[in-house]
Amino acid sequence: MIRSALGLIIMLVLGIRVVPLVTAAPPQGHFPRLGVLDILSPPDVVATSPFPRDSARLGLRQGLRDLGYVEGQTIAIEARYAEGHAERLPALAAELVHLPVDVLFAAGPEAMRAATQTTRTVPIVAIDLETDPVASGLVASLGQPGGNLTGMFLDMPELSGKWLELVHEALARPTHIAVLGDPAINAAHFSALAVDAQRRAVPLQRLEVRGPDEFERAFEAMRTGGAGALILLPSPLVGRHLQPLAALAAQHRLPAIAPFQGFAVVGGLMAYGPSVTDMARRCAVFIDKILKGASPADVPIERPTTFELVINLKTAQALGLTIAPTLLIQATKVIQ
Repeated sequence: MIRSALGLIIMLVLGIRVVPLVTAAPPQGHFPRLGVLDILSPPDVVATSPFPRDSARLGLRQGLRDLGYVEGQTIAIEARYAEGHAERLPALAAELVHLPVDVLFAAGPEAMRAATQTTRTVPIVAIDLETDPVASGLVASLGQPGGNLTGMFLDMPELSGKWLELVHEALARPTHIAVLGDPAINAAHFSALAVDAQRRAVPLQRLEVRGPDEFERAFEAMRTGGAGALILLPSPLVGRHLQPLAALAAQHRLPAIAPFQGFAVVGGLMAYGPSVTDMARRCAVFIDKILKGASPADVPIERPTTFELVINLKTAQALGLTIAPTLLIQATKVIQ
């Protein structure tokens, strides 16, 4: 014992760092652990961010604070970011599950799919603007999910009719309209728009893109096809490339609308869609219910109820458009 103590003193005097063979995790107390899985890079969470997933981060933290959760005091948050690489999500999801976490929050369809493929037992609360959870077999029904997944899902192809209506009102004339979307995500939206356009006798030009390298080709096809306006459908591809899409729309002088508020913020003409911040704030309520004992199988999936119209008047002026007062009065936000 004396030798052990003497040896330790000698090591400390010589400046040798003593590292235990097994490092215990820091004590967490009795509060729960929330895992956050996100395809984006680690954030600076700011309210002015144009990107929808950043709005989700902001809304989730606001919602947790509103419910009395304080990070590091009443809840631990473990976040994993794929930095834009969807192929990393399964490993990150597995890492969170094995920590373990009490609830897993998945931001976006890629994160949600990675989470559901990783665990059938850890409760998952997701926010998703693109997936139909019932048609895709993820849940039994919206009212009674029946598994370990619940959350806020947009799943509203009928919203496409509103985009068509807004484009017409902004242009004040019928026109040939291009529709750009990801065929792996937007089949239902393409179909709903075709029905609405036929009813209005408006010609549609369907353009499918699977990656950002196909954007310029698509815009060139719009030019040669005589498109007078553009509707961008909701997908992770569009959501992550709002700025280049707005720039291409400006370059080709195309009035364009997207479901993501940030599209108008970065120079697109209009955005109309759900408040992602509000959707994520609502997800905090789901997380709270589960942490208090509710099963995700019994927590109904919800659709958003708050929608926002953002109009960029600077872009309208650059395009030579005069936005009617009847449209401006509907706007949640007008960018001068």
